[in-house]
Order: sequence, then C-alpha cells, then structure tokens
Amino acid sequence: QVMLVESGGGLVQAGDSLRLSCTASGRTLPRSAMGWFRRAPGKEREFVAAITWRGDNTNYADSVKGRCTISRDNAKNTMYLQMNALKPEDTAVYYCAQGGEGRWYASRASDEYDYWGQGTQVTVSS
Repeated sequence: QVMLVESGGGLVQAGDSLRLSCTASGRTLPRSAMGWFRRAPGKEREFVAAITWRGDNTNYADSVKGRCTISRDNAKNTMYLQMNALKPEDTAVYYCAQGGEGRWYASRASDEYDYWGQGTQVTVSS
C-alpha cells in the first residue's frame, strides 16, 4: 500500500506563489509517474500536471502551463508543484496521485493513477 500526503496549501493573494509537496510512503514504492489534480468548488476534478518516474518528461494543463512547474526527488520520495502568478480560478483542493508499478507515462487521465492523497486546499483571493 502507498500513502501519499500533500502539504503546502494555504490562503494567498492573486499573483503570489506556492509550492505544494507530496510525500509518498509505504513498504514498496512503485517506480511510476506521478501527477497533480485539483477540484474546484462545484466542478469536476481536473488534471494539473504530471511527471514521469525519471522526471524527464512532464505534462501540463493549458490553464497552468507557464505558471507551474512539476518536479520530483525520488531520493526523498517527494513530488513538488511550484505555482506562480496564482489566480483566483486556481482555488481548489489539490490532490497528488501516483501510478502503479510500470505506469511510466505522465498521463492526464485520472484513471491511470492508482494511489491518491487526501488533498490540500489552495485558496487565492483577488
């Protein structure tokens, strides 16, 4: 079993930055892609960004491209999402996700991910 724990959310003003972290723990951690998704109030969960196991390929939603950077440190079992120039429409609960062993591709599809965190709230005021 893999446990994912997000941190770094909070209340910020438009134009500010935040860095989210997601730390994985478990008896055996898969060598797989990881991703960030978010769910805004009253909306469906949506893809934000994803990264391959080696970190050599990334994928971003158009809504965050150029403002966000996904990265990971496998030695620390941690993935990050640096978010800059935050907008009120970025307000959401942000979830990290990890694929099962062998899921290499940085997919946008939530059903490609087997493990999910509980989420961290990001609120951006105007």
